[in-house]
Parts: sequence; structure tokens; C-alpha cells
Amino acid sequence: MQVFLENEQLKITINSLGGELSSIIKKQTGIEYMWNGDEKYWKRTSPVLFPIVGSLKNKEFIYEGKSYPMGQHGFARDMEFSVKSEKDGEVWFSLKSDEETMKKYPFAFCLELGYRLNGNRLDVLWRVINEDIKEMHFSIGGHPAFMCPLNGEGEQTDYYIAFDSEKDLEYSVLNENGLVAIEGEALATQGGMLPIDVGLFDRDALIIEGKQAKKVSLCDGNKKPYLSVSFDSPLFGLWSPAGKHAPFICIEPWYGRCDKASFEGTLEEREYGNALKPGEIFEKEYQVEIL
Repeated sequence: MQVFLENEQLKITINSLGGELSSIIKKQTGIEYMWNGDEKYWKRTSPVLFPIVGSLKNKEFIYEGKSYPMGQHGFARDMEFSVKSEKDGEVWFSLKSDEETMKKYPFAFCLELGYRLNGNRLDVLWRVINEDIKEMHFSIGGHPAFMCPLNGEGEQTDYYIAFDSEKDLEYSVLNENGLVAIEGEALATQGGMLPIDVGLFDRDALIIEGKQAKKVSLCDGNKKPYLSVSFDSPLFGLWSPAGKHAPFICIEPWYGRCDKASFEGTLEEREYGNALKPGEIFEKEYQVEIL
């Protein structure tokens, strides 16, 4: 099932499968800003990452002495959400734990995803509710993929990524198992502007920790931004499939991260993890602005 939201400036489409945003169209021009999910490059468009972000050491987590296998980015992106509420310019989707999720992730929860239009901006909202009688541990993140180049104009290497900081950044590098293997690599920018080199993502995602930026924009060959993502998350990722020269780039606000290659701890000890006491609610959001 698809749900559509529309105002004077934007029209968006969300799939109930995964509660996944699949389209942002600027009505004045008819231009599509979201990746189309072509399996040749990547079959997804903007999955929510829950209850983990990234990959686990040995593809499992340990909780109360028991091992729970789990694949990259968790399971919510592959589950059917129900529509909780819908009104002008805003819709909420809901996913509740069940017997099957409890086998993989031993917590009773409710995950709600909201989408709200505000002029030329889309607010993406997350709400995690602990419905268990014990403390719940989780991660959550976004993975939206945006067209680059936009509307087929030019080559991706003509484009730039801009940050709201003029300082050079540091990023972490993943190994072949999707675990953090190298930290503190330098990402040199030109006053906050990063040219998109053909090999930028050859070592997988760039993981930028420590709130080094709160706004990331995609810019055309004239360094003019056409889309920006704003967030307050402790870290974010930048990604496009290595070696495929895919025509999109993901800007990913994260409240969580894959394990380090050296990690030997439990679920509660994972870096950037979040904890909720019974009945508590975790609420965060990020914004996508079409310029």
C-alpha cells in the first residue's frame, strides 16, 4: 500500500512496507529527488534502521547471556506497517512487536514513523515506545537516498556535498564485515564543500561521529544546494554503492552504529545505543528541505 502527502510545493509517497519514503517530487518542476529503488544499484529508497544500525560483530548480539542473530540494519525495514493516523500534510505509521520479533529481539515495543510536510520541507519523525516490563536497548537510523546527479543533469563527479562546518572532518572506515576497522581518517573539504570524487565510497560508507555537522546538502556543479538534510543525531553516514557509480547518495542520521571489529560486549554495551525504561518514549526527527 502507498500513502500520498501533498501541499502546494511537494508531493511525497510512502510505502506501508517498511514505512519507507519512496518519492519526493517538487511540484513546480516535476523533478524527483528520491532514488527510485532500481535493484541494479540498490533496491531500497529510504529504509528505517531498527532495532540496530549497521552490522553486529559475528552477526549477533548478546543479551542476558543469550545470542540473538540479526542481519545488517535490523528487521523493521522488511515489515509491514499499519497506518495509525492521517490528516492534511501528515501521516503516521506503526509497527508493534509480535511473537516473531520477540524471537529475534526480546523486547515488546511500538515503533512509529511520521511524515509531515511544511512548505518546501519534509519532517521525518521517529517514536520508539518501550511496552516491556524491562529496560529496552535499541538503535535507530535513517537511510534516505537522494538523486545525484539531479534530473540526469551532468555527472555525479560534477557535484558537491556541503556541510554546515568549514572545518575538515574525520570519518571511520568499515572492513569487509561491515564493522568499524579504522577511525580518524581525514575528510578534507574546501571550506565545508566536498567534491564528489569517483572513488569517494570505494571503502563503503563514511561514518562521521561526534556531531561534526548538523546539516548536509547536495550541490550541483555550481556549488548551489538543491537539497539539504538537517539533524541533531550524534553521528551520520554518507553512502553510495562502492564501484557501481550509482546515481544517488544517502545522507543518514543515526542514533546508533555498527560494532567495532574489536567489540566483545553485550547489547547494553554497544556504542551509541539507546535505553528506555518501561513505558518511556524516544522521539527524534530529521528534516529534508528541497531548495
